[in-house]
Amino acid sequence: MSIKTIIVPVRDLAAAKTLYGTILGVEPYADEPYYVGFRVGDQEIGLDPNGHNHGMTGPVGYCHVSDVTASLRAAVAAGWRTRQDVKDVGAGQLAAIVEDPNGNVLGLLQRFERNPS
Repeated sequence: MSIKTIIVPVRDLAAAKTLYGTILGVEPYADEPYYVGFRVGDQEIGLDPNGHNHGMTGPVGYCHVSDVTASLRAAVAAGWRTRQDVKDVGAGQLAAIVEDPNGNVLGLLQRFERNPS
């Protein structure tokens, strides 16, 4: 398991898209009013204009997991606190956020895997 997605809360989506696009050197693969996503190799950098409204104070790294509900349950049993319960974040993806005793956050992301045709 590794952190493959980083979501950054932004206040000005258009300006952030330009800034991140310039530094990452790629065009966004997703460009919506609610999310702009860039892929660089296996890494995804997402810009969320609603992040601050949902309590994000900085970037959140997301571990990709096969079962977000089971992963959340295991994290809580290990001492993490639920910061955001499992929710649908679009396109069949489910996400949760946990916080350690020091206030550090980590996201859990279950992505919809399409069957190859």
